[in-house]
Amino acid sequence: MGCQPLVTISASYGAGGSRVGPLLAERLDVAFAARLVLPGIADRLEAAPAVPGHDDEPVGRSLGRLLRQLTGERPPAAPLLNEASAIADAEYRRVREQEILALVDGGAVILGRAAAVVLRDVPQALHVRMCGPRELRIEQAMVVEGIDGDAARWRQATEDLARDAYVRHFYGVDPLDAKLYHLVIDSTRLSLDACVEAIAAAALAVA
Repeated sequence: MGCQPLVTISASYGAGGSRVGPLLAERLDVAFAARLVLPGIADRLEAAPAVPGHDDEPVGRSLGRLLRQLTGERPPAAPLLNEASAIADAEYRRVREQEILALVDGGAVILGRAAAVVLRDVPQALHVRMCGPRELRIEQAMVVEGIDGDAARWRQATEDLARDAYVRHFYGVDPLDAKLYHLVIDSTRLSLDACVEAIAAAALAVA
């Protein structure tokens, strides 16, 4: 079809999305957009700018409270949703979606950000899910990130919960639903380099 390659990657913790994404973008000669949900996401969301006219509820604060509740950081200080927080979340979602949509024409590899949902109606987009058994993902994370088992297990538990919460909160879908993706890869069985090549071949076939 002559379009620039456009790939979204949803990756469980330890599946290697943060390695495969940049390498794939380089392989396809397109931009790379990193994920939004990272360690400490609740702090950053709660510190985000307020929506004009709704200074009592900064953008993303309700999501920050949700993530804290799920990860056990501390109990939420107020009910998850009210009118102001719903408006703030809608604005946050709108801005994030604009950032994603701005990448479509030039092609990109987009990691996380619920991009498979945002771009589900874009015909040239290839949606990929990277996953694998939990223990094998933890082992891979230990090698890739140079951390010990306890740290990898903590990151797996908190980051998978945060990423899952982000997609469910803003889009009401299960990020583990295989129907959202064209290609599902167990990246604990294939090498990350092999994953890059497999995804690149699929992306070029649909572009």
